[in-house]
Amino acid sequence: MEIKFFFSAVLLVFLPFLAYHAESVTIFDISKYGAKPGGEDISPVLAKVWKEACEATNASKVLIPKGTWYLSQIRLVGPNKAPLELEVQGTVEANPDYTKLPQKDGQWITINYLDGFTISGGGVFDGKGEQAWKANDCHKNPNCPKLPINLSLNFIKNAIIKDVTTKDSKNFHCNCISSQNVTFQRFTISAPGESINTDGIHIARVSNVKVLDSNIGTGDDCISIGDETTDLHIENVKCGPGHGISVGSMGKNPAEKDVTGITVKKCTFTGTSNGVRVKTWPNAPATLKISNLHFEDLTMNNVSYPVVIDQQYCPWNLCTKDKPSLIQISGLTVKNVRGTANTKEALLFSCSSSKPCQNVQISDIDLKYVNSIPANFTTVCENVKPTVSGKQNPPICPTPVQAS
Repeated sequence: MEIKFFFSAVLLVFLPFLAYHAESVTIFDISKYGAKPGGEDISPVLAKVWKEACEATNASKVLIPKGTWYLSQIRLVGPNKAPLELEVQGTVEANPDYTKLPQKDGQWITINYLDGFTISGGGVFDGKGEQAWKANDCHKNPNCPKLPINLSLNFIKNAIIKDVTTKDSKNFHCNCISSQNVTFQRFTISAPGESINTDGIHIARVSNVKVLDSNIGTGDDCISIGDETTDLHIENVKCGPGHGISVGSMGKNPAEKDVTGITVKKCTFTGTSNGVRVKTWPNAPATLKISNLHFEDLTMNNVSYPVVIDQQYCPWNLCTKDKPSLIQISGLTVKNVRGTANTKEALLFSCSSSKPCQNVQISDIDLKYVNSIPANFTTVCENVKPTVSGKQNPPICPTPVQAS
């Protein structure tokens, strides 16, 4: 009796509390406000309920239920007065024709100026990008049309993006710009390896961002990291197809600011052109510093170049190499990298002759050539004298410094 009385008393105390919190989230279900799946543009309804949700003084949720929903284009802008969640259970589809965007220079879905924000629900943002990929000639045409990003996040604080998929974007799948304390978790990105310029997540001018437990397969960098990025932690990400996880490219803009505190850990790369990479342009004006990079516990499965430091980055001959990069790279740790490579130069350290790489530590490298090991399976080292320890397969630079 005493035990029953005790639990009854506990329930009497906590039930009002639980009921309050259950009722404290206001749900804005777009289907209850007139949105219909199957072809009608949901952007007017979504814009209306979003505005109401941002004005709410208690926690609110904008719900896109299961089903297929057509969305032409939208800007979802704060500020929000209380915690706000966008729960996408269904599939949201873009117009396949990139010329039909209402705002030609905009993104598909833009979300700006929020604090305390969540995207969740298990749904899909389908950018329908195949037509745009075929028309993309931006690598040779400076006047090419600007193609929309699936999910553009800007000026976001204290946010989590979890359990959703972005698929077949016409351009980058997602960017995260000028934001703080943002976590991507169980975030899926899907596009064919031949889709042009479809970076998975582009991150720049941020601090305290995490990308965790995610699967990214695309036609460009799985994650690309721009300037003024501080304290970025990437862990347990599966990358492939794609170009790997890249810091840069950097150097073209003289206003670019320092990058520091980048960790890539326990990630797996499968069939990618690169694993982890840093790329800076030669003969370019920027003089920022890239420091405190930690690439650890990485698995490479049939990767062309598992580790790359390329300070002579010049794709499609868009520059000249008569002057070296002015960007200083320092504090680089490469540790416990294992698996297979499909080129003879498994690790490439091509540092700047004007700013040689400093404080580079390499340990426990165990890479194998996908077929039989050629006699010249090796690393390339220019303007760098790394300190090495542990296993070195392939051999790390001709004259490394042995760790004491």
